[in-house]
Amino acid sequence: MEVDLKRGETLPININMTFPSLPCDVLSVDAIDMSGKHEVDLDTNIWKLRLNSDGHIIGTEYLSDLVEKEHAAHAHDDHKDHHEESDHKIELHSFDKDAENMIKKVKQALANGEGCRVYGILDVQRVAGNFHISVHGLNIFVAQMIFEGSSHVNVSHIIHDLSFGPKYPGIHNPLDGTMRILRGASGSFRYYIKIVPTEYKYISKEVLPTNQFSVTEYFSPINEFDRKWPAVYFLYDLSPITVTIREERRSFLHFITRLCAVLGGTFALTGMLDSWM
Repeated sequence: MEVDLKRGETLPININMTFPSLPCDVLSVDAIDMSGKHEVDLDTNIWKLRLNSDGHIIGTEYLSDLVEKEHAAHAHDDHKDHHEESDHKIELHSFDKDAENMIKKVKQALANGEGCRVYGILDVQRVAGNFHISVHGLNIFVAQMIFEGSSHVNVSHIIHDLSFGPKYPGIHNPLDGTMRILRGASGSFRYYIKIVPTEYKYISKEVLPTNQFSVTEYFSPINEFDRKWPAVYFLYDLSPITVTIREERRSFLHFITRLCAVLGGTFALTGMLDSWM
C-alpha cells in the first residue's frame, strides 16, 4: 500500500440496474461532484431498456442528462421577450399538450407493469461526489399528476453490476446481485461508498489500474406529506491509499522443497500402514 499520487484523471462508473416498477420515461440519471458540476455529459453513455411485466426487453433508448435538459428549458425562457403574448400562449399550449401525452404514456406503462433497465458508463472527475437514479428529471407538476404523491413512487431496484473500473481476478464488488424490493411505503436508498484505488500487476508486468470499494447502506422512508421524491443515491468518496496487488510465481527451489515434503510424508505413511498390516 502507498499514498495515491494520481491527479486529474477521470473515474469510470459502470452501472447495470433494473427498476421493475418504474417506466423508462420517468427515470433520469444525474451525477454531481463536490464542486457542484454536473458530470453527465457527452462522454457519458447510458442506455435504458424497456421491460414488460415479465422482465423481457421491449424497447431501447439512449439517455442523456435529463436534468440538464430540464435546466436548459428553464434557462431558455430568460432570453425571450415576455411581451410577446401570442408566442407565450403557443408555448404554453405546446407544453400542456406534451405534458398531457407524457402523463398518458407513463400511466399506461405503469398499468402494464413496465420496468426499466439502466446500464452504461459514467465518466466523472476523480473527486468525491454522488450520482442518483430517480424521477427528478420530470417537471414537478407532471410527476405529481402521474404518481399522485411522492409516496407512490416505487424505487425498488436490482443491482446487477456496480463497479469503478475494469475487473481483475478475484475482485469482489459487494453490491453485485443486490435486490431491494419495496412492498409497503416508499423511500430513498442511500449507498455510502468508499473507493480504494487499486493496481493489479500481472506476471507479464502489465498493470491494470482499477478500483475496489466498501459500502454502507441506509434507507429513509417517505410519508405522504414529504416534499422529497424517492431516489437511489450512490455517494462515493476516495481513499488516499492505493493498494497494489501483484501476481508472483513460486521459485523452483520452493517447488522442490514441497515435492520432497510430499514424497517424505507419503513414504512415512506407507511405512506405518505396512507395519500395521
